[in-house]
Amino acid sequence: MFSRRVLALPTKRISLRMYSSSEGATGATRPSSSSDAFTKREKAQEDLYVKKHEADQLAKLKADLEKHKKELEELEKQINKA
Repeated sequence: MFSRRVLALPTKRISLRMYSSSEGATGATRPSSSSDAFTKREKAQEDLYVKKHEADQLAKLKADLEKHKKELEELEKQINKA
């Protein structure tokens, strides 16, 4: 029926050499004192954000807990009436 043709496509060979490096040996220079201060300030801002976010989550959980406690009290009242 149909004849199949196989085309030979040219292939390229690529040579790749991998260099191994030990943990932390990236060749980067140590940051200067000004960027150290920037890093410390940035970390402090991130820590503050995380602390605020966790406080917001905790407040929400406490509000949910109070809501569930009230619902539980109402259900217990209904059970005790019956």
